[in-house]
Amino acid sequence: MGSLFRSAEMTLCQLFLQSEAAYACVSELGELGLVQFRDLNPDVNVFQRKFVNEVRRCDEMERKLRYLEKEIKKDGIPMLDTGENPEAPQPREMIDLEATFEKLENELREVNQNAEALKRNFLELTELKQILRKTQVFFDEHEGGINPTDSMTRALISDDSIARQSTLGPVQLGFPEKHFDPEEFLPCFVAGVILRERIPAFERMLWRACRGNVFLRQAEIETPLEDPSTGDQVYKSVFIIFFQGDQLKTRVKKICEGFRATLYPCPEAPTDRREMAMGVMTRIEDLNTVLGQTQDHRHRVLVAAAKNIKNWFIKVRKIKAIYHTLNLFNLDVTQKCLIAECWVPVLDLENIQLALRRGTERSGSSVPPILNKMETPEDPPTYNNTNKFTNAFQILIDSYGVASYREMNPSPYTIITFPFLFAVMFGDLGHGAIVTLFALWMVLKEKPLAAKKSDNEIWNIFFGGRYLILLMGLFSMYTGFIYNDVFSKSFNVFGSHWQTVNLTKSNVHSLPSEIMLDPATNEYMGTPYPIGMDPIWQLAQNKIIFQNSFKMKISIILGITHMLFGVTISLFNMKYFNQTMNILFDFIPQVIFLSFLFLYMCVMMFIKWLEYYATNDPADFQYGTRCAPSILITFINMVLQKESPVEEGCSTEMYPGQMIIQKFLFVCALLCVPWMLLAKPIYIMRQRKQKELHHQITTPRENGDAEAMHNNTSSPPAQHGGHGGHGEEDSGTGDLFIRQAIHTIEYVLGSVSHTASYLRLWALSLAHAQLSEVLWTMVLSKGLALDDWVGGIALYLIFAFWGTLTIGILVLMEGLSAFLHTLRLHWVEFQSKFYEGAGYAFQPFAFEAILDTGSTGPIED
Repeated sequence: MGSLFRSAEMTLCQLFLQSEAAYACVSELGELGLVQFRDLNPDVNVFQRKFVNEVRRCDEMERKLRYLEKEIKKDGIPMLDTGENPEAPQPREMIDLEATFEKLENELREVNQNAEALKRNFLELTELKQILRKTQVFFDEHEGGINPTDSMTRALISDDSIARQSTLGPVQLGFPEKHFDPEEFLPCFVAGVILRERIPAFERMLWRACRGNVFLRQAEIETPLEDPSTGDQVYKSVFIIFFQGDQLKTRVKKICEGFRATLYPCPEAPTDRREMAMGVMTRIEDLNTVLGQTQDHRHRVLVAAAKNIKNWFIKVRKIKAIYHTLNLFNLDVTQKCLIAECWVPVLDLENIQLALRRGTERSGSSVPPILNKMETPEDPPTYNNTNKFTNAFQILIDSYGVASYREMNPSPYTIITFPFLFAVMFGDLGHGAIVTLFALWMVLKEKPLAAKKSDNEIWNIFFGGRYLILLMGLFSMYTGFIYNDVFSKSFNVFGSHWQTVNLTKSNVHSLPSEIMLDPATNEYMGTPYPIGMDPIWQLAQNKIIFQNSFKMKISIILGITHMLFGVTISLFNMKYFNQTMNILFDFIPQVIFLSFLFLYMCVMMFIKWLEYYATNDPADFQYGTRCAPSILITFINMVLQKESPVEEGCSTEMYPGQMIIQKFLFVCALLCVPWMLLAKPIYIMRQRKQKELHHQITTPRENGDAEAMHNNTSSPPAQHGGHGGHGEEDSGTGDLFIRQAIHTIEYVLGSVSHTASYLRLWALSLAHAQLSEVLWTMVLSKGLALDDWVGGIALYLIFAFWGTLTIGILVLMEGLSAFLHTLRLHWVEFQSKFYEGAGYAFQPFAFEAILDTGSTGPIED
């Protein structure tokens, strides 16, 4: 139980391991996850350490596994995850793993290269097939004359002054007087394939470079083709270009090369084209067969690798983590023993000894490891043992600052106070039910959801805090029940305790729209509602006035209680660290100041609730609401030492002797300020003078060696205080007074500002209730007001809109706002009373943490 309320006790140990047993022992410690190693080679470059070659080998194996994983994901093959956690392999097994990964990578790369070459050949043959098919259409046109309405797209790169084409006559190319001659034109042509999006620019370039003396025909390939390099589907077009002369031929080919168009041979004779087409079809069929066999072989290799790749990743990362850790160790002079220093929890020393013994037995070493405790002036790391329930609350605390060593841990108290203060601001039974159901779903589906290991950061935050969200939802349902607020409406469970108001199904619609509730009249039965608020307040015109007063006073009472609890926790820190001076000069005046002023204000609230009541009886006038004093005015007058003004016939005191007691409390609280400001520095100065006087008396009687011995023995206690004000004796007189003045001003002013800060509980609660009511009145009530089938359709649409706004604004945005305000109340108003948060977290060498984060880097101090 001690580690629950404060961090576990830690000790620094020195570990001696035989070289042959070091790997196995570190592996066992990694499975245990209770040892934080220190780097004994901080000045040695990472590339000059002993096991750097092994780390590089692990990096290479990890690279190969990532390549295999990428290929497996590319084919959509599921990777088997059995949930097993294999042990770290022995060093001799690294060779077998390296050989296996090397073989798989080489085989897969060879298969991929062959498949890419086959796909490239298949692409070329497919393009050639399309060229032969499309160009055959062109030549068939010219055998029977040009038909401009053919499906084959035709383009003549010319303008009106250089090239003209008649729909009935022959093609004119170059000069108008020179007519088109098929026998002269057809032999000079090139055919190829180009990306479809490059066609317009390709045409313009041909026109400008060849001055219109070319004839271009192009047709789109309907089906997309696969790019063998990237695997993407691309759309291409077939083109054929006619020209005259070798000069134009060279120019056209350069343009095709610049636009990355692929040129293919196209025979001039029809018989040759048909023979080539038949050969191409035969080769395509053969290639399809070979491609299918290649893909089947690749699939079999990847399926076999997918069965073991998860376990391979775990093994490689464990090996790498072990060698990273071994690089933190030192070698002794004999080069046969490794020396390490580590922080370990005192209560787990026996488990660590057993793990070291198991590692020694696994390695076959005959020399047992040695684990010795060390004395050190350093502050140990802070280790708070958590589970899946308490982890979210501990993360909230550590986000503000890791607790100092053995300092009181606020996390156990936050388990209750955090969701409760959140619920005070988020009090709605309906909205709390939505939050509860969402969190309950995450808790019930915990294992399958955790196995997915999503990369979505927002989802991981929600899932990690599922138990926190569950408690927030349950507490919100409780406070919503107390407020009797469900989506801005109320439950009529016990009936109303107002006589003139009868809440029944028959007459609830006949009630006036504005009801003014006055407890002083005979309408009130005189007995309170059994639990929570009377549902009639939901229809009252003075509902806001009533809830304002109620929620504001409740916020102040909760805030003062919360802060007093924080000051009380500081007493446990002071007693644990034997800080008697801090108890006398810090804790006692702080409690008196906070209690005699602000706690007394809360007591006056209860006195007012018990002493005064609503009545119109003249005999009880002095106990009526008109004589009830304002707590705020009374508190201000108490500080100003003034009497509160009252009406004629009313008593000036709430209880006998009020003014005398208030003066006494205020004077005592006022005296606490110089008590906190001066007592501690003056006490420390007197202690210093006594030590100096004692030193002057004893120095002449001792020789130099005795004096040195005395200094050495007296110095550790002065150096040991690092918690909550220790070490102040090393400061100068001016620094002492300045530091104490800062603490005093911060506490006195903080008591006022922090008390006002808790009014956010009242403000956000009212804002949430009003937003919920506005959403109901302005959105959902519009759908409920319609009748017949039109009303059903309208209500269906309006309810969807209302539900979206409810979840998006009132649950998510308002919930996030209440969460952040609750976080501030804990970090500032509560923890500032006792929490120093100047420590550093315990980061043990643990395989579980390394595998969860995917990190295999060195574990640093």
